[in-house]
Amino acid sequence: MDTLLLLNPIAFSIGALKVHWYGLILGMAALLGLLLVIREGKRFNIPQEVFMDMVLLGVPSAIIGARIYYVAFKWEDYKDNLWDVFKIWNGGIAIYGALIGAIICAVIFFRRKGYNFWRMADICAPGLIVGQMIGRWGNFVNQEAYGGPVEESFLRDKLHLPDFIVNQMNVEGVFHHPAFLYESVWSFVGLIILLVLRRQKFMRSGELFMSYFIWYSIGRFFIEALRTDSLAFQAPEWVASLVNGLWSPMTALGFEQGYLDPAYGNVRISQLLAIAIIVAAVVFIVVRRVTGKADAHYSDPIVSSKVITDDIEHTGMEAGKEQKVTPASSTTSGQAQDEPKQVEDKKE
Repeated sequence: MDTLLLLNPIAFSIGALKVHWYGLILGMAALLGLLLVIREGKRFNIPQEVFMDMVLLGVPSAIIGARIYYVAFKWEDYKDNLWDVFKIWNGGIAIYGALIGAIICAVIFFRRKGYNFWRMADICAPGLIVGQMIGRWGNFVNQEAYGGPVEESFLRDKLHLPDFIVNQMNVEGVFHHPAFLYESVWSFVGLIILLVLRRQKFMRSGELFMSYFIWYSIGRFFIEALRTDSLAFQAPEWVASLVNGLWSPMTALGFEQGYLDPAYGNVRISQLLAIAIIVAAVVFIVVRRVTGKADAHYSDPIVSSKVITDDIEHTGMEAGKEQKVTPASSTTSGQAQDEPKQVEDKKE
Protein backbone atom coordinates (compact mmCIF):
# COMPACT_ATOMS: atom_id res chain seq x y z
CA MET A 1 0.00 0.00 0.00
CA ASP A 2 1.51 3.36 -1.00
CA THR A 3 1.98 6.18 1.46
CA LEU A 4 -1.22 8.22 1.67
CA LEU A 5 -0.31 11.85 0.97
CA LEU A 6 -3.25 13.99 1.91
CA LEU A 7 -1.31 17.16 1.07
CA ASN A 8 0.38 17.60 -2.27
CA PRO A 9 4.09 18.29 -1.57
CA ILE A 10 4.24 20.41 -4.74
CA ALA A 11 2.86 23.90 -4.15
CA PHE A 12 2.80 24.95 -7.81
CA SER A 13 4.66 24.51 -11.08
CA ILE A 14 6.25 27.00 -13.45
CA GLY A 15 6.65 25.08 -16.67
CA ALA A 16 8.86 22.10 -15.87
CA LEU A 17 9.93 23.67 -12.58
CA LYS A 18 8.11 22.26 -9.57
CA VAL A 19 8.07 24.40 -6.43
CA HIS A 20 7.75 22.27 -3.30
CA TRP A 21 6.03 23.29 -0.09
CA TYR A 22 9.11 22.05 1.74
CA GLY A 23 11.29 24.73 0.16
CA LEU A 24 8.66 27.45 0.58
CA ILE A 25 8.24 26.66 4.26
CA LEU A 26 11.98 26.68 4.88
CA GLY A 27 12.21 30.01 3.05
CA MET A 28 9.40 31.47 5.16
CA ALA A 29 11.11 30.17 8.30
CA ALA A 30 14.37 31.88 7.35
CA LEU A 31 12.58 35.14 6.50
CA LEU A 32 10.63 35.38 9.75
CA GLY A 33 13.73 34.49 11.74
CA LEU A 34 15.64 37.23 9.93
CA LEU A 35 12.96 39.85 10.65
CA LEU A 36 13.07 39.00 14.35
CA VAL A 37 16.86 39.31 14.39
CA ILE A 38 16.85 42.62 12.49
CA ARG A 39 14.33 44.08 14.93
CA GLU A 40 16.53 43.19 17.90
CA GLY A 41 19.63 44.39 16.08
CA LYS A 42 18.14 47.88 15.83
CA ARG A 43 18.38 48.18 19.64
CA PHE A 44 22.15 47.92 19.25
CA ASN A 45 22.33 50.14 16.16
CA ILE A 46 23.55 47.25 14.02
CA PRO A 47 22.79 47.83 10.32
CA GLN A 48 20.18 45.41 9.00
CA GLU A 49 22.41 44.72 6.02
CA VAL A 50 24.76 42.81 8.33
CA PHE A 51 22.06 40.28 9.17
CA MET A 52 20.72 40.14 5.62
CA ASP A 53 24.19 39.31 4.29
CA MET A 54 24.55 36.73 7.04
CA VAL A 55 21.34 35.00 5.97
CA LEU A 56 22.34 35.05 2.29
CA LEU A 57 25.52 33.20 3.23
CA GLY A 58 24.21 31.28 6.23
CA VAL A 59 21.18 29.60 4.67
CA PRO A 60 23.15 27.87 1.88
CA SER A 61 25.82 26.92 4.44
CA ALA A 62 23.14 25.46 6.72
CA ILE A 63 21.54 23.47 3.89
CA ILE A 64 24.90 22.12 2.76
CA GLY A 65 25.89 21.23 6.32
CA ALA A 66 22.53 19.57 6.97
CA ARG A 67 22.75 17.49 3.82
CA ILE A 68 26.37 16.46 4.36
CA TYR A 69 25.55 15.40 7.93
CA TYR A 70 22.56 13.33 6.81
CA VAL A 71 24.25 11.73 3.80
CA ALA A 72 27.36 10.87 5.84
CA PHE A 73 25.29 8.69 8.16
CA LYS A 74 23.15 7.32 5.33
CA TRP A 75 25.96 6.72 2.86
CA GLU A 76 24.83 3.18 2.10
CA ASP A 77 21.62 4.62 0.63
CA TYR A 78 23.41 7.15 -1.56
CA LYS A 79 26.71 5.64 -2.68
CA ASP A 80 25.10 3.97 -5.69
CA ASN A 81 22.79 6.93 -6.47
CA LEU A 82 24.98 10.01 -6.13
CA TRP A 83 22.48 12.24 -7.93
CA ASP A 84 20.02 11.65 -5.08
CA VAL A 85 22.43 13.46 -2.76
CA PHE A 86 21.29 16.76 -4.28
CA LYS A 87 17.54 16.09 -4.06
CA ILE A 88 16.96 17.93 -0.80
CA TRP A 89 13.36 18.72 -1.78
CA ASN A 90 12.60 15.09 -0.97
CA GLY A 91 13.71 15.70 2.60
CA GLY A 92 16.69 14.17 4.32
CA ILE A 93 18.46 17.01 6.08
CA ALA A 94 19.66 17.00 9.69
CA ILE A 95 19.12 20.01 11.93
CA TYR A 96 22.38 19.52 13.80
CA GLY A 97 24.25 19.50 10.50
CA ALA A 98 22.45 22.73 9.57
CA LEU A 99 23.57 24.33 12.82
CA ILE A 100 27.16 23.25 12.28
CA GLY A 101 27.18 24.71 8.78
CA ALA A 102 25.51 27.95 9.86
CA ILE A 103 27.80 28.45 12.88
CA ILE A 104 30.98 27.94 10.86
CA CYS A 105 29.73 30.50 8.35
CA ALA A 106 28.71 32.94 11.12
CA VAL A 107 32.06 32.75 12.93
CA ILE A 108 33.91 33.65 9.73
CA PHE A 109 31.40 36.29 8.64
CA PHE A 110 31.08 38.18 11.93
CA ARG A 111 34.83 38.11 12.47
CA ARG A 112 35.37 39.70 9.07
CA LYS A 113 32.77 42.33 9.94
CA GLY A 114 34.57 43.07 13.20
CA TYR A 115 31.80 41.90 15.54
CA ASN A 116 32.17 39.64 18.56
CA PHE A 117 30.68 36.28 17.58
CA TRP A 118 29.06 35.53 20.95
CA ARG A 119 27.31 38.91 21.13
CA MET A 120 25.89 38.47 17.63
CA ALA A 121 25.00 34.83 18.25
CA ASP A 122 22.90 35.94 21.24
CA ILE A 123 20.90 38.27 19.00
CA CYS A 124 20.41 35.50 16.42
CA ALA A 125 19.30 32.80 18.89
CA PRO A 126 15.55 33.61 18.88
CA GLY A 127 15.64 33.78 15.08
CA LEU A 128 17.16 30.30 14.93
CA ILE A 129 14.47 28.74 17.08
CA VAL A 130 11.76 30.50 15.05
CA GLY A 131 13.26 28.96 11.94
CA GLN A 132 13.11 25.50 13.48
CA MET A 133 9.60 26.03 14.81
CA ILE A 134 8.28 26.83 11.32
CA GLY A 135 10.65 24.64 9.33
CA ARG A 136 9.36 21.44 10.96
CA TRP A 137 6.09 21.92 9.11
CA GLY A 138 7.99 21.11 5.95
CA ASN A 139 8.44 17.62 7.39
CA PHE A 140 4.70 17.52 8.00
CA VAL A 141 3.91 18.16 4.33
CA ASN A 142 6.44 15.53 3.22
CA GLN A 143 5.12 12.98 5.74
CA GLU A 144 8.52 12.48 7.34
CA ALA A 145 10.19 12.84 10.74
CA TYR A 146 7.16 11.24 12.39
CA GLY A 147 7.13 8.97 15.42
CA GLY A 148 6.10 5.39 16.05
CA PRO A 149 2.60 3.97 15.57
CA VAL A 150 -0.28 5.21 17.72
CA GLU A 151 -4.02 4.74 17.79
CA GLU A 152 -6.11 7.27 15.92
CA SER A 153 -8.00 7.91 19.15
CA PHE A 154 -4.75 9.06 20.77
CA LEU A 155 -4.39 11.82 18.17
CA ARG A 156 -8.04 12.85 18.17
CA ASP A 157 -9.16 12.32 21.75
CA LYS A 158 -6.00 12.79 23.85
CA LEU A 159 -4.11 15.37 21.78
CA HIS A 160 -7.26 16.90 20.26
CA LEU A 161 -5.51 17.48 16.95
CA PRO A 162 -7.42 18.85 13.93
CA ASP A 163 -8.32 16.53 11.06
CA PHE A 164 -5.69 17.81 8.64
CA ILE A 165 -2.89 16.81 11.04
CA VAL A 166 -4.46 13.49 12.03
CA ASN A 167 -5.04 12.50 8.41
CA GLN A 168 -1.51 13.48 7.39
CA MET A 169 -0.15 11.25 10.16
CA ASN A 170 -1.78 8.27 8.47
CA VAL A 171 1.19 6.69 6.71
CA GLU A 172 0.53 3.48 4.79
CA GLY A 173 -2.64 2.93 6.78
CA VAL A 174 -0.98 3.40 10.18
CA PHE A 175 -1.25 6.50 12.37
CA HIS A 176 1.97 7.89 13.87
CA HIS A 177 3.18 10.30 16.52
CA PRO A 178 3.34 13.83 15.04
CA ALA A 179 6.95 14.28 16.17
CA PHE A 180 7.25 17.33 13.95
CA LEU A 181 4.45 18.99 15.95
CA TYR A 182 6.00 18.10 19.30
CA GLU A 183 9.25 19.75 18.24
CA SER A 184 7.49 22.77 16.77
CA VAL A 185 5.55 23.37 20.00
CA TRP A 186 8.70 22.82 22.07
CA SER A 187 10.48 25.44 19.94
CA PHE A 188 7.60 27.87 20.42
CA VAL A 189 7.88 27.58 24.19
CA GLY A 190 11.65 27.97 23.85
CA LEU A 191 11.13 31.18 21.85
CA ILE A 192 9.10 32.70 24.68
CA ILE A 193 11.79 31.71 27.20
CA LEU A 194 14.56 33.27 25.10
CA LEU A 195 12.59 36.49 24.63
CA VAL A 196 12.17 36.76 28.40
CA LEU A 197 15.78 35.83 29.21
CA ARG A 198 17.31 38.38 26.88
CA ARG A 199 15.80 41.23 28.93
CA GLN A 200 17.26 39.95 32.20
CA LYS A 201 20.20 41.91 33.61
CA PHE A 202 22.09 38.78 34.69
CA MET A 203 22.51 37.46 31.13
CA ARG A 204 26.11 37.59 29.90
CA SER A 205 27.50 37.33 26.39
CA GLY A 206 27.03 33.93 24.80
CA GLU A 207 24.58 32.73 27.43
CA LEU A 208 21.40 33.30 25.45
CA PHE A 209 22.91 31.33 22.56
CA MET A 210 23.82 28.52 24.96
CA SER A 211 20.32 28.67 26.49
CA TYR A 212 18.91 28.08 23.02
CA PHE A 213 21.10 24.99 22.60
CA ILE A 214 20.20 23.66 26.05
CA TRP A 215 16.46 24.08 25.56
CA TYR A 216 16.37 22.69 22.04
CA SER A 217 18.59 19.72 22.91
CA ILE A 218 16.46 18.73 25.90
CA GLY A 219 13.38 18.57 23.70
CA ARG A 220 15.22 16.88 20.87
CA PHE A 221 16.54 14.17 23.20
CA PHE A 222 13.06 13.07 24.28
CA ILE A 223 11.30 13.59 20.93
CA GLU A 224 13.98 11.86 18.87
CA ALA A 225 13.38 8.51 20.55
CA LEU A 226 9.77 8.54 19.33
CA ARG A 227 10.88 8.61 15.70
CA THR A 228 11.42 5.63 13.44
CA ASP A 229 13.80 7.29 10.95
CA SER A 230 16.59 8.29 13.32
CA LEU A 231 20.24 8.21 12.32
CA ALA A 232 21.90 5.65 14.60
CA PHE A 233 25.13 3.79 15.26
CA GLN A 234 26.33 0.76 17.23
CA ALA A 235 27.55 2.01 20.59
CA PRO A 236 28.78 0.14 23.69
CA GLU A 237 25.96 -1.37 25.71
CA TRP A 238 26.55 0.95 28.66
CA VAL A 239 25.98 3.97 26.42
CA ALA A 240 22.68 2.53 25.18
CA SER A 241 21.62 1.80 28.79
CA LEU A 242 22.49 5.36 29.83
CA VAL A 243 20.48 6.91 27.01
CA ASN A 244 17.49 4.65 27.63
CA GLY A 245 17.66 5.33 31.35
CA LEU A 246 17.56 9.09 30.81
CA TRP A 247 14.58 8.65 28.50
CA SER A 248 12.66 6.42 30.96
CA PRO A 249 10.44 9.25 32.35
CA MET A 250 8.69 9.26 28.97
CA THR A 251 7.80 5.61 29.48
CA ALA A 252 6.17 6.50 32.77
CA LEU A 253 4.04 9.03 30.86
CA GLY A 254 2.80 6.31 28.53
CA PHE A 255 5.09 6.91 25.54
CA GLU A 256 7.03 4.19 23.75
CA GLN A 257 10.19 4.53 21.72
CA GLY A 258 9.94 4.23 17.96
CA TYR A 259 11.36 1.12 16.34
CA LEU A 260 15.12 1.15 15.77
CA ASP A 261 16.55 -1.70 13.71
CA PRO A 262 19.21 -3.43 15.91
CA ALA A 263 21.23 -4.19 12.79
CA TYR A 264 21.42 -0.46 12.05
CA GLY A 265 22.42 0.67 15.53
CA ASN A 266 21.40 0.77 19.17
CA VAL A 267 21.83 4.49 19.93
CA ARG A 268 20.28 7.42 18.11
CA ILE A 269 22.96 9.90 17.12
CA SER A 270 20.78 12.95 17.80
CA GLN A 271 20.08 11.79 21.35
CA LEU A 272 23.74 11.30 22.14
CA LEU A 273 24.63 14.61 20.51
CA ALA A 274 21.88 16.34 22.50
CA ILE A 275 23.39 15.09 25.77
CA ALA A 276 26.85 16.26 24.71
CA ILE A 277 25.55 19.71 23.72
CA ILE A 278 23.70 20.20 27.02
CA VAL A 279 26.79 19.29 29.05
CA ALA A 280 29.08 21.41 26.86
CA ALA A 281 26.75 24.43 27.05
CA VAL A 282 26.51 24.29 30.86
CA VAL A 283 30.29 23.93 31.17
CA PHE A 284 30.76 26.84 28.75
CA ILE A 285 28.58 29.14 30.87
CA VAL A 286 30.19 28.12 34.17
CA VAL A 287 33.78 28.38 32.92
CA ARG A 288 33.25 31.79 31.33
CA ARG A 289 31.63 33.07 34.53
CA VAL A 290 34.41 31.73 36.77
CA THR A 291 37.26 32.93 34.56
CA GLY A 292 35.68 36.35 33.98
CA LYS A 293 35.60 35.96 30.20
CA ALA A 294 31.86 36.62 30.20
CA ASP A 295 32.36 40.19 31.34
CA ALA A 296 29.97 41.74 28.81
CA HIS A 297 26.24 41.65 29.51
CA TYR A 298 23.64 40.99 26.84
CA SER A 299 22.37 44.57 27.11
CA ASP A 300 25.82 46.17 26.70
CA PRO A 301 26.48 48.14 23.48
CA ILE A 302 27.79 46.20 20.49
CA VAL A 303 30.34 47.96 18.30
CA SER A 304 32.29 46.57 15.36
CA SER A 305 36.05 46.75 15.81
CA LYS A 306 36.26 47.85 12.20
CA VAL A 307 34.02 50.81 12.94
CA ILE A 308 36.30 51.77 15.84
CA THR A 309 39.36 51.46 13.59
CA ASP A 310 37.73 53.64 10.95
CA ASP A 311 36.87 56.25 13.60
CA ILE A 312 40.45 56.28 14.85
CA GLU A 313 41.82 56.69 11.34
CA HIS A 314 39.33 59.47 10.63
CA THR A 315 40.20 61.23 13.90
CA GLY A 316 43.89 60.91 13.07
CA MET A 317 43.37 62.49 9.67
CA GLU A 318 41.47 65.40 11.23
CA ALA A 319 44.21 65.87 13.82
CA GLY A 320 46.83 65.88 11.07
CA LYS A 321 44.98 68.65 9.27
CA GLU A 322 44.89 70.72 12.45
CA GLN A 323 48.61 70.19 12.98
CA LYS A 324 49.32 71.46 9.49
CA VAL A 325 47.34 74.63 10.19
CA THR A 326 48.69 75.26 13.69
CA PRO A 327 52.35 75.99 12.81
CA ALA A 328 51.36 78.54 10.18
CA SER A 329 49.05 80.35 12.56
CA SER A 330 51.62 80.28 15.34
CA THR A 331 54.27 81.72 13.00
CA THR A 332 51.96 84.51 11.94
CA SER A 333 51.15 85.37 15.51
CA GLY A 334 54.84 85.19 16.33
CA GLN A 335 55.65 87.67 13.59
CA ALA A 336 52.94 89.99 14.89
CA GLN A 337 54.51 89.82 18.32
CA ASP A 338 58.01 90.52 16.94
CA GLU A 339 56.98 93.62 15.00
CA PRO A 340 56.46 95.84 18.13
CA LYS A 341 59.87 94.72 19.39
CA GLN A 342 61.50 95.86 16.13
CA VAL A 343 59.75 99.24 16.40
CA GLU A 344 60.97 99.64 19.98
CA ASP A 345 64.51 98.79 18.87
CA LYS A 346 64.40 101.50 16.24
CA LYS A 347 63.19 104.02 18.82
CA GLU A 348 66.07 103.17 21.08
